[in-house]
Amino acid sequence: MQDIINIIQGDKVTLTWNLMPLIIVVVGTFLGILFKRYLFSKLKNLSDSSSWKGDDVVINAIDSVIVFWFFLGSLSVAFNDINFGDPYNGYISKIILSFLVMSMTITASRVSLGLLDVWSKNNKSLPSTGIFKGLINATIFSLGFLFVLQSFGISITPLITALGVGGLAVSLALKDTLSDLFGGINIILSKTMKEGDYVELSNGYQGYVKNIGWRYTTIQERANNVISIPNSVLSGSVSKNYTSMDAAFRVPIQIGVSYDSDLDHVEKVALEVAGNIYDELDCVSKDYKPTIRFREFAGSSINFFIYFQGKKFGDHNVILNAFIKKIHKRFQQESIEIPYPIRTVIHKNEAKN
Repeated sequence: MQDIINIIQGDKVTLTWNLMPLIIVVVGTFLGILFKRYLFSKLKNLSDSSSWKGDDVVINAIDSVIVFWFFLGSLSVAFNDINFGDPYNGYISKIILSFLVMSMTITASRVSLGLLDVWSKNNKSLPSTGIFKGLINATIFSLGFLFVLQSFGISITPLITALGVGGLAVSLALKDTLSDLFGGINIILSKTMKEGDYVELSNGYQGYVKNIGWRYTTIQERANNVISIPNSVLSGSVSKNYTSMDAAFRVPIQIGVSYDSDLDHVEKVALEVAGNIYDELDCVSKDYKPTIRFREFAGSSINFFIYFQGKKFGDHNVILNAFIKKIHKRFQQESIEIPYPIRTVIHKNEAKN
């Protein structure tokens, strides 16, 4: 009877020992869930209350993989208690390490791109464009791939040497592509334009810069047509940027009144109408009061300018439309004449007597 009890107890110990790796994985994963739910959530609340958005980027990137990292860690500990024999134990450890490196590479990519977005919003010297995001992703994933190869005992030195030799041949074959790539980098670093700017090119195209990519820069016209221009062409062309430096845009409006007009009265009425436009339209910059300047004695009128300032390019159309309607109606009420152009035509009589 005692022998039977000893056998049963031995079987229980053996069963428990055989289930130990599974228990380690389950417990490790459960600890990861607890860590994410309680401790990590507190860190997330602290980051939400912070004024700097960079910590939100880091927390959100890690949040999606923290349980997976606990699972991989527990899996590595569990397999240390199981002897599959050489070389299988080494292979399993390297596979687990590879999954860890790949997940950390993806996380590093998310953090880097997120921090780039935060940096570009606070500092315009490094805009968050497709070309920079692509370069960052390529660098991070290349380093992760090389680390995985190194962990499997594959020497990366010959690979780097081969890439260096092959890179010369590839650069010759992709000369135009590389020209566009460096053209895009030149556009970004020289700050001639950035995404969201309204630009006019020497070839007549104009519109908003939507994206500066690897090869092409896309520009959206006001009619919603999208133009793709090679970066090498764009970097070497003459362009006018309407929103660089200061987004505010000056709006001059020319008006002519008759020579019989009381200019002081004209000035008073025009500034009253301009003040109404200033108060009513949100697109008018509140940092600049409308001003009036009499400019010239023209052929049939005394011309003057009313100056507004829009918040961005394109606001001038709204300001012009509203001001012209209001000033025309008010001038009619005040009997201020906007004269028609006068032309004196002299007919030369070529008839000979």
